[in-house]
Amino acid sequence: MQLHPDFSCRVDYVGNEQQPVLVVDNFLSDPVYLVEFCARHTNLNKVDALYPGLRASAPDNYIQLIYCYLRDTICTTFAIDDSMVTHVKADYSMVLTPVNQLKLTQCLPHYDSLNSSELAAVHYLCGSDKGGTSLYRHRDTGFEYVDSSRAAFYTEQLRCGINNVPYPQRYMNGSNQLFEQIASYEAVFNRMIIYRCTSLHSGDIAPDFLFDSNPRTGRLTINTFIGL
Repeated sequence: MQLHPDFSCRVDYVGNEQQPVLVVDNFLSDPVYLVEFCARHTNLNKVDALYPGLRASAPDNYIQLIYCYLRDTICTTFAIDDSMVTHVKADYSMVLTPVNQLKLTQCLPHYDSLNSSELAAVHYLCGSDKGGTSLYRHRDTGFEYVDSSRAAFYTEQLRCGINNVPYPQRYMNGSNQLFEQIASYEAVFNRMIIYRCTSLHSGDIAPDFLFDSNPRTGRLTINTFIGL
């Protein structure tokens, strides 16, 4: 699969802490193939207790496409060397957990890793009506990312904030009493965003979100983790 003829990318530096977000629009020439592959050849299932939905492995060559077309841009943007990468995992993902079944951790912005060199990517294979992804600032600490040096203090302050004011059982979709939304990226079909795993982030899931398990019509993304 080739790059889309209208491929473009940019880097945003978000919030007070200026964390980079790489935004790729019109990534691949045939993204519909990825949707159809998921619909015809994968078995979405629950793979962990944190993600509020189902996942399945992306096609074997998907990671190779990222490596081929985005390697140099990723390494420059996030100041990493590809020789540092130890593992990469890419999964189809669909948000399907009803609000009344959410755990507290699924209602909060989160970080994926305490290692600031590790990266996460979201490739949207759905339209903007399904909800994009936002980055957040924790109001009490001012933290926009949480690494190993911040984790203990952040966890303590977050616990205090939740204990002081009951936290709502709902998906994140904008700012609330504990978190301020500092950037939001729409789910444009065939857009990919890449950010540090330490950045506080969450999917934008609106109160009227339709939980559709059909890959052709639901909130289908490919989520990639680049580990070091």
